Amino acid sequence: MKNKRIEFGVFMALLISMISCKNDKTEATAEERIGAMESYVDSLESVKSDEAVSNWDQITVDYDRRMAEADAAITSLRDDVKKSSQERLDSVKARYFFIKSNLEASKAPVKVNYNQRLRDTFFGAGKLGEDMNFSWVNKDNILQTYQTFFEAYKANKGNFTREDYDEVKMIYEALDSRKNTVENEGLSSEDNNKIAAIKFKFAPMFKVNRIGAKARENEESKE
Repeated sequence: MKNKRIEFGVFMALLISMISCKNDKTEATAEERIGAMESYVDSLESVKSDEAVSNWDQITVDYDRRMAEADAAITSLRDDVKKSSQERLDSVKARYFFIKSNLEASKAPVKVNYNQRLRDTFFGAGKLGEDMNFSWVNKDNILQTYQTFFEAYKANKGNFTREDYDEVKMIYEALDSRKNTVENEGLSSEDNNKIAAIKFKFAPMFKVNRIGAKARENEESKE
């Protein structure tokens, strides 16, 4: 009996060791692929617009392949690790969409008015018009839409005028209004919490930046 207990203990120790090794390997693979995605988007941000436009088809293929590998790599992670890994991938996706939107906006007709170009900066060419209609946003893409908006805002806030901030405020309020509708269409509590976190970061940042733009323009007018 004693020998059987010893054998069972050895077996369990080996089993735990094998599971631990497997988890470590899975996490290492996920980390590698997420890091590769972050580096890839970093490199895209430094590519000149005309070069990116001429190579966009290949860029899209490369991005889709790498993202599919990264998505697959996190499916077997522990819940706590998966959550942080998914947040990193969501950030990468938002940055990529921002690059894509800027390229689409740069190819838009010159006749597009200034406010439309501003809206295109956030969501892509022609995605959002003067009517601020977000009907294309649903429970499945609203989190991504908020992330894209926030990343675009952070990237451009230093260039906004007071008038720009008025337009940004209307865009944000229209998106929030759409969220109220989407919540009744089955928005998951997890996505809702992530959106709340974005809004929590955005609100004070917007307030400070808007005041800063007003002060900056007042100083420039004195000169």
